[in-house]
Amino acid sequence: MSEAPESPAASRRTVLCGAAAVLAAGGTVALSGCASGGSATTAKASAPATPKEPVVVGPAADVPVGGGKVYREKKIVVTQPSAGQYEAFSAVCTHAGCVVDKVEDQLIKCPCHGSSFNMSTGARVEGPAIKPLPEYQVAVDGGNLKVTPV
Repeated sequence: MSEAPESPAASRRTVLCGAAAVLAAGGTVALSGCASGGSATTAKASAPATPKEPVVVGPAADVPVGGGKVYREKKIVVTQPSAGQYEAFSAVCTHAGCVVDKVEDQLIKCPCHGSSFNMSTGARVEGPAIKPLPEYQVAVDGGNLKVTPV
């Protein structure tokens, strides 16, 4: 008989905890809709625009052969598939607008949803992205990489 009173109390406790969680989540959702900053959408909107003119991103020596370097602040990724052959692309993923974060295993990788792109062509290899990364022109000028969006 002692189990009968505990069983409804446990059920009430479970229901009350669940209701509190739902109310807390609802309050969080309501408050997050009113937030004035700090959301991913705000971060994307406030990020600098892709350059329209040629831009020097840095020394060519910073881009490893068989790898690449992401210039996050400029939204550019430069790769060097083979010695002296440089390729440049927009670092903005074509899926949801996140900035790619690394070049690894011959792939340009996006951290947001797992899209990856061929480091030589910018073509989509896997993930939710369906379009390739936009290609840019790149040249070595005085030892520095000069990238021009096309």
